[in-house]
Amino acid sequence: MEKDNQVTTPVYDFVRQYRENGTARFHMPGHKGRGFLGFEDMDITEIKGADALYESDGIIAESERNATKLFDSGMTLYSAEGSSLCIKAMLYAAFRYFNVYLQETHPVIFAARNVHKSFIYAAALTDCDVVWFKTGKKPLSICSSMVTPEDVEDLFERAVIKPAAVYITSPDYLGRTADIKGIADVCHRKGVLLIVDNAHGAYLKFSENDDHPLTLGADICCDSAHKTLPVLTGGAYLHLSKDLVSKYDYDGLYEYMKSVMCMNGSTSPSYLIMASLDKCNEYLSNKAREDIARTINKVSQLKDDLSSAGYDIVGSDPLKLTIRLHDGNIADFVRSKNIEPEYADRDYTVFMISPFNTDEELDRLHDALIDYSKENDVRSSEPAMEFEIVPFQTANIRFALKEKTVTMDFEKAQGKMCGFPLVSCPPAVPIIMPGELVKKEVIEVAKYYGYEKINVVEADYR
Repeated sequence: MEKDNQVTTPVYDFVRQYRENGTARFHMPGHKGRGFLGFEDMDITEIKGADALYESDGIIAESERNATKLFDSGMTLYSAEGSSLCIKAMLYAAFRYFNVYLQETHPVIFAARNVHKSFIYAAALTDCDVVWFKTGKKPLSICSSMVTPEDVEDLFERAVIKPAAVYITSPDYLGRTADIKGIADVCHRKGVLLIVDNAHGAYLKFSENDDHPLTLGADICCDSAHKTLPVLTGGAYLHLSKDLVSKYDYDGLYEYMKSVMCMNGSTSPSYLIMASLDKCNEYLSNKAREDIARTINKVSQLKDDLSSAGYDIVGSDPLKLTIRLHDGNIADFVRSKNIEPEYADRDYTVFMISPFNTDEELDRLHDALIDYSKENDVRSSEPAMEFEIVPFQTANIRFALKEKTVTMDFEKAQGKMCGFPLVSCPPAVPIIMPGELVKKEVIEVAKYYGYEKINVVEADYR
């Protein structure tokens, strides 16, 4: 990993040297290193020496080994197609463990409902059944579903089948974090894997407390590197824990995971994205901890100032600022100040912050929100909607996605089976899942978020 106390960056170095040596490019891509955007000369394909992401045994494999050491995992693999690809691979990894190690056959996942839609499609591809947690707490948004260790214990006691894994999202889109250690303890006591969608928390490994899911006991997790680290959009990590990897022949597991990712992803992954993941290793080794600690302190002060001004700040993610204000116009106001939030709906406005936001940008955000508070009532207000939807599922996800569907007005869809999941993007969290019946409560929640139509199975399965 290190040479002369410096982390190696083999992918980035190869691409940079290839750009500089003036080779005539009689290979893909068609722009031949020249084009309209200005970075085409760093965009290459699987030429000699460049390795190949899904059959890696050269510079990409070396770079992934560097990332494995940095994250202290059993195995860390790159994705050039975000956590969406990793999520599919995570389910395959869980089912391999379930089938081979536990010698079980029927794949079932226990999951919180605030999953990303890519989980829904992964469930369809693997033809697994999903049992959804019903939490003890009232959900305050479709984006949150705070499953507790007690919720996990309760579902294990009530369920008639053993799952291949428990699946949660933490941090969630609003910055709420789950008790991963407590949930992991329950899962491992039951002999079940814990999978965590940590798309929004790649940086947590390098924070002072190291609250990364792997550290807290997760067996498999994914990080969207591009969300919180200096990586190009699409760059992500798939992590398998040391304990899980120890149960397998390493080379065989590595080949299997690569094959699974190839099966679900493009065979032409972006070298620009892979080079940015590779170069990020150097940053994570040298500067990340210092930068992240400094930025967390700034964000903590920002949250304190806003709380003093009357704002209701929710979530415990140190680098995410989430304001709860029902029917607030904060997003439009900050946009008028040339500030763009990550996400805004009727109840929440989310700002994602990283060490690469400048002090001037943080000051502008602070001043804009303080100015808004002086002219508006920013006291906490509970969302005007009950978000806990108790589903009535008549078919599994794969069945519903294969059926002939039609899009219709919600009022006409009551009692029909959901076809494709109804999501907003961001955050791509489904209100209703394929195979579930459209109930009155679903229609009310959908209208709350501004939806008028839904895709449903044409045939009547009531």
